[in-house]
Amino acid sequence: MRRTLIATGLALLLLGTGCGESRPSAGPAGGGTPTASRQDPGQAERTLASLRKVDDLPLYEMTYVGDYDPTAGVADSTPPSPFGCSLFAALADRDRPLFARNFDWQPNPALVLRTDPPDGYASISLVDISYLGVPADPAGDRRLLDAPLLPFDGMNERGLAVGLAADDGARAEPVAGRPTVGSVRILRLVLDAAATVDEAVAVFERYNLDFDGGPPLHYLLADATGASAVVEFVDGKLRVDKRRGPWQALTNVPAVGVPDRELRQDHRYGVLARELDRAGGTVDAAGALRLLDAVRQSHTRWSVTYGLRSGEVRLVTAGGGARDYRLPMR
Repeated sequence: MRRTLIATGLALLLLGTGCGESRPSAGPAGGGTPTASRQDPGQAERTLASLRKVDDLPLYEMTYVGDYDPTAGVADSTPPSPFGCSLFAALADRDRPLFARNFDWQPNPALVLRTDPPDGYASISLVDISYLGVPADPAGDRRLLDAPLLPFDGMNERGLAVGLAADDGARAEPVAGRPTVGSVRILRLVLDAAATVDEAVAVFERYNLDFDGGPPLHYLLADATGASAVVEFVDGKLRVDKRRGPWQALTNVPAVGVPDRELRQDHRYGVLARELDRAGGTVDAAGALRLLDAVRQSHTRWSVTYGLRSGEVRLVTAGGGARDYRLPMR
């Protein structure tokens, strides 16, 4: 294999501008200074007032009112820890394409975030809010106003979905003249600006990604037309592998240019591939959640499905809490 399985680190997922930054320390509720918010005071207060705890994960929900700067610098520094993820897009049914993923990581609180920026697409995304430096009970903490910068997966109103997974051998060489953003921040830029997989790839091509200090990543994209692609960095260069069959999957092994028989040697990828082959790439949300359960790990924090045409979102958290959402599509 071109690279080995990911084992460590998630330290620089928030870097947004290529500057050296350090993660803010957790403070009392009500503390912290957001860097991304471009809200007026009333919008900020309405955003914070919308926060509510809905699950003992703990899982929170919040609706972001007003504007934010997705390129604002956010601090980060976090100890290494093993993690992994499993993602797939089942796209054979053109009327019901679906994107699904397990997020496997530390036992941190999560946030379901709705955003509708004035100059971008509305989206729903999942955020690990520990990377904002907020305490276990984040009520009133103004650092939540930077939550749009941290989508670990999500879908926008045009049916474009994106998720990340660690790829320890990836290396992104900077291209002169391009701004540098963090490896999680790029998801926000994609969700705000891209309606299709091709447009999402173009967003990746406009930026340098900074993997320093944490695990490098690769990404799975899918859209409402049934297109999908893996975005990966091979020998320093961005590479894109577009879907050739009825489904596409991604775990923590490199995918671009790797023969299918080698990909299936990874246990989780093999399970996904076998079941998606059996289903012919047609899976509903309930079936997708069962498949995610088959590859869940002891540190799986959430499993989520995104209906790329319906706007339906189904979320199951560690411990079995389940919630449904609906993102109006256009």
